[in-house]
Amino acid sequence: MLAVTADDHPSAAGGPVAVLANPTAGRGRHRGLLPQVLHRLAAAGRPVRLLHARSADEAEAASHVAVDGGACALVAVGGDGTVHRALQAVAGTAVPFGPVPAGTGNDFAVDTGFPADPLAAADVIAAALRDGRTHPVDLARMTGPDGVRRWYGAVLAAGFDAIVNERANRMRWPRGPRRYDLAILVELARLRPRRYTLRLDGATHEVDAVLVAVGNCASYGGGMRVCPDADPTDGLLDVVVGGRFDRRTLMRVKPRIYRGTHVAHPLVRSYRARTVELVAEGITTYADGERALGLPLTVTAVPAAVRLLR
Repeated sequence: MLAVTADDHPSAAGGPVAVLANPTAGRGRHRGLLPQVLHRLAAAGRPVRLLHARSADEAEAASHVAVDGGACALVAVGGDGTVHRALQAVAGTAVPFGPVPAGTGNDFAVDTGFPADPLAAADVIAAALRDGRTHPVDLARMTGPDGVRRWYGAVLAAGFDAIVNERANRMRWPRGPRRYDLAILVELARLRPRRYTLRLDGATHEVDAVLVAVGNCASYGGGMRVCPDADPTDGLLDVVVGGRFDRRTLMRVKPRIYRGTHVAHPLVRSYRARTVELVAEGITTYADGERALGLPLTVTAVPAAVRLLR
């Protein structure tokens, strides 16, 4: 397959389907499926072009070039991290988007109605392309105090999980999943509630919390329903706050997140708003599992910000 480059400027109507693929997603377990995915996408009757990128930043840049250069659609083959990079290019544009879930965490794809099987998802996307069918869903737009903007589709983590991710990303040993497990142990030993200021559509809440999540969709981390009532078509963000948990309580409650029943715990509060201003010290947030902006920041629900091919 040829890469879409800045020199490719076909019209959007007749342009290619640009495909951003992460061969290491899901620890490479779907690596061999990419030729089949490309073949199934080609059944839509459009030329298919595989984007070339060697890093996450290059993947995002290649997505922008493809969209700006006239791609008729952008498809991301990978997990939530790959989707996150692709969304930066298609958000707020008329270029439709299709996620093929092939990562460790595929929360955005599954929560927005795509099959969990990559080949089945590719078939759904190809049929939507062939029929000219799209389905609008909301995205969340983050804005930092310096004006930097980023988009996300699933959930923004701004509490314990974000702190663990930041710790794991700073560690050079051990490699693989054990690094994350060790980061959890280190941060559990240091666990303390932090003071957050939440402004929800202008109403201020001062809270001491361990867990803070702002969801456009319900799930993060590969199926953890942290914001179980979030609906990516309602124009609203769901905010879930876990209060003054000690270590023992946190470890008892955390497994309940997979079922979404943690919101019934007396230390958990849920809110809903169009705009969320989030202030705390020393927190770097993670959106769609990717390192995002440091606090303070503002998150805004943007209705119908992306058109999905399904």
